[in-house]
Amino acid sequence: MLRLVCATFLCGALAAQQPTPQPKPEDMPEQTVIRTTVQYVTTPVWVFNRDGDYINGLRPDQFRLFDNDKEQQIQVDVSFTPISLVICVQANSHVQGLLPQVRKIGNLIKPLLVGDQGEVALIAYDSRVRVLQDFTNDADKITQGMNKIYPGSDANHLIDAVSEGTRMLRSRPRERQRIIMLIGETRDLYSEMHLRETMMDLQLNNIVFYGVDMSRFMTTLTASAPTPRWDNRTPATAGAGAIPVGLPATPNSVMQATGSEGGTADFLPLMIELYRDAKAIFRDNPVEAFTKATGGTEFGFHSGRTLEEAVERLGEKLHSEYTVSYQPNNREAFGFHKIQVDVPDRADVKRVQARPGYWIGPR
Repeated sequence: MLRLVCATFLCGALAAQQPTPQPKPEDMPEQTVIRTTVQYVTTPVWVFNRDGDYINGLRPDQFRLFDNDKEQQIQVDVSFTPISLVICVQANSHVQGLLPQVRKIGNLIKPLLVGDQGEVALIAYDSRVRVLQDFTNDADKITQGMNKIYPGSDANHLIDAVSEGTRMLRSRPRERQRIIMLIGETRDLYSEMHLRETMMDLQLNNIVFYGVDMSRFMTTLTASAPTPRWDNRTPATAGAGAIPVGLPATPNSVMQATGSEGGTADFLPLMIELYRDAKAIFRDNPVEAFTKATGGTEFGFHSGRTLEEAVERLGEKLHSEYTVSYQPNNREAFGFHKIQVDVPDRADVKRVQARPGYWIGPR
């Protein structure tokens, strides 16, 4: 009897040591697919007359907004909305000739762009992305932060800087205007983040992007000799910059033909191709993609005077903006959501500009 009990105990112990059988792949439940959804959408809106001037003083009830042709219940803020602004400045060796002009605009940021209720953060980027100043309303700290900008390496991590600015703005109250202003060239060199994902983050966090573009002609004239860099791309990836067949030679040619700013119906097919991961589109100009996808504007400069003019024009645009927000009644529909805004009862309205839309779907 004792032997039987001992044998039973030993068998039980050995069974406990055996590994638990793993389920076969066909027996395992399907993995959950995490999708990106949108609960709250904000778009800046500008209204222009036939002369191209801003129309101010409109009432909230005069606006209509359609999301994929479905009219939405909207809230319109016709007063000035406080701004949270991240300024990203290219600070590599290639633009060192223009950085003295950039440092001089520090004292213009608060009075011309954000005002007394706004806040500013400052990022400088080359091969690194450095936060020189966290959000502040102190004009002296903004100026001191701009004075800390000095040239570094020859890399240009533009997309990484925009991604960091997006991360910083994500924590700001949604009632504020969330703005990124990038001062630099329109190209990116060696960023780790991808254009498509960064653009989606901008849109999902209701951030408007403005580019203040450094003249490539001027930066080339004033740049020091670049450090040679080994091209480690394979022959297959080296040709990835080719524009797909059937698309214009440059995305900007579409906008040049229409003569308008921001997103338009002509721009949408190119942007949708980017969401579908046609990576060659906008490869050489991520600033254009970020600007048009969020409803912003590009400004150019080649000297201190033209940089100040660009800041003044941007300030006028920010202070002429209406902010329209809504909770989409069709947010379960994955894919691209086109935004259209109109002011139907005003005969003097020639054009209404807003962000062209946003993407909902798998990330």
